[in-house]
Amino acid sequence: MNSRQDRAKAVRYSAAEVAYNRIHPLHISSGDEQRYRRKKIPGLPGENVPSLLNSFTKGLSHDMDGFVVDTDDFEAFIRASDSGDIDVIADLPLAKAPADQDIPTTWQSNIANTAKGGAPAVVRGWESMGTGQTFELEGPDPQAMAIPPAPKLWSDELASEMVELYWMTLVRDVPFTKFDTNPMVGDAIKHLNKLDWIKTRSVYGLKDYEIKRKRGYFVDNVNDAFNGDNIFRGNIKGDDVGFHISQFLYVGTNAQGKGNPANIDTINFDASEGLIQYGSCTANQRVRICTPKKDYMTNWSQWIDNQNAADVRGLESYGDLPGANHNAEGYRFIWTPRDLATFVHYDALHQAYFNACIIMLDLKIPFDPGLPFRGSDAIDKQIGFATFGGPHILTLVSEVAARALKAVRFQKYSVHRRARPEQLAGFIDRYKTDSTINGIECMKELIDKMNANAMFNKVKAHNANQNTRADRSTDPTSADNSWLLPMPFVEGSPMHPSYGSGHATVAGACVTILKAFFDSGYILPFSYKPSNHGRTLVHDAAHDNMYTVEGELNKLAGNIAFGRNWGGVHWYSDQLESLRLGEQMALGILEEQKLTYGENFSMSIPLFDGTTIRI
Repeated sequence: MNSRQDRAKAVRYSAAEVAYNRIHPLHISSGDEQRYRRKKIPGLPGENVPSLLNSFTKGLSHDMDGFVVDTDDFEAFIRASDSGDIDVIADLPLAKAPADQDIPTTWQSNIANTAKGGAPAVVRGWESMGTGQTFELEGPDPQAMAIPPAPKLWSDELASEMVELYWMTLVRDVPFTKFDTNPMVGDAIKHLNKLDWIKTRSVYGLKDYEIKRKRGYFVDNVNDAFNGDNIFRGNIKGDDVGFHISQFLYVGTNAQGKGNPANIDTINFDASEGLIQYGSCTANQRVRICTPKKDYMTNWSQWIDNQNAADVRGLESYGDLPGANHNAEGYRFIWTPRDLATFVHYDALHQAYFNACIIMLDLKIPFDPGLPFRGSDAIDKQIGFATFGGPHILTLVSEVAARALKAVRFQKYSVHRRARPEQLAGFIDRYKTDSTINGIECMKELIDKMNANAMFNKVKAHNANQNTRADRSTDPTSADNSWLLPMPFVEGSPMHPSYGSGHATVAGACVTILKAFFDSGYILPFSYKPSNHGRTLVHDAAHDNMYTVEGELNKLAGNIAFGRNWGGVHWYSDQLESLRLGEQMALGILEEQKLTYGENFSMSIPLFDGTTIRI
């Protein structure tokens, strides 16, 4: 008989073979990086240099029209991220800061010049540039998976995504409970339903792409027109069922000791309180309330400073519920899109799924029928814990999150390098301000496809209101003439490219783990929505017995992924493709870990495309 040492080695080799024999797809970008050019620029080498309109350039040095000053810096950025070498990355020029110094000579905006207690902001570094070059000992290699090319600058798809994001900024403070009656949401629905991309999308690939992309393949009703129930939502199974927000972002657990009659006089909360028992501690599902109708980056000085890496993080303002005193009620259940954006601004990335797991364990949601230890103790003589129990599942939820981030970082930095929405909105603003700017002329086609004159007027009015407020830095050249994307985060987007989305990739990975362990078809025993202003949770009788484990986990993934769109930092397609990327990572890890167990078991996992895989 082989020794334990030999058997352990054989298992590791078997897992390596499984990983090695998976199909490794090609990595293909949109081609926009070299497609759009600028004319000869005085004082700089070269002619017809790339304009990089649809490429991520945040952190490099930009001129006052928003273009990268020296495209050689962009090429150095690519080489550094491809190398993963910390010394090569450290040698990159970071925006306006002198070498090895934190603060440039001056910023353009008041908010950046006074960011740190009256002192100027320091510069922000890029986030985890070399992560995609790391290797893994478990699951798919970070470079062994791919997502399709991002939408091209001229495409109907990008036009619809840009329109959707502008409208999302305008309705960010409309309660989810009032989407079906709010006039501004109604205007958004009418506008989006008239766009070519929305009118022509189909289940198996949408339009105008030489590479089949399958943007809308997750559900069968993708051709349905938008309405108050499905506007600004994802399209994976369950996301369009019932209330906009997943039950797992609202409900809590039972209080510690509630099952003992002797504790009748102690704390006795239940799921409707939104309190989650973390061992002997308690976490609250309510979120901090950001000041309503207060946005940032609505004038050019703030926009250019943020593109030049000004670190103004943490300067957003907060408020209370109406009638509250002294921050006594500065938290509430997610009630508006701004609340959801606030959650994904500061979440611990996998915390929502960790919470969901604790909630399901507390509720004793049945495990997948193929797992062991499902009988009574008298029959099984053991229970799941270190394997097939709480610690096992919770650890996996955390484990897949880190690996998913490595995979998506490779897509971001080494393949697609897609611009953040704020950047493209900046070039829309420049074109509408002065269409003769060198390199900006190609924005006309995108703006025409957006067919958005009425919407742009609303954006302009919204931004003018922001720019004249006393607590705003003012820019006289653009205070009344801005078509920038209003941002709820002072700093705008993170310092890494847009496509794919880290939040969405982690969401796809984590909920796939949870769907593997829990009975996905089980109907949840509750249905809640927030009361007025999100003060409490109230029974939502209209949706009783409609929420399944699979549907609400998928909705949870969609909420977190698209919450980043509500923050203005991601595109619709960023989320849609990244959920699938995370799903592949989780399946790969489960496949390989299956080789290590002595128990004979299986997992049936419902996938985002509507099919089911058995491991």
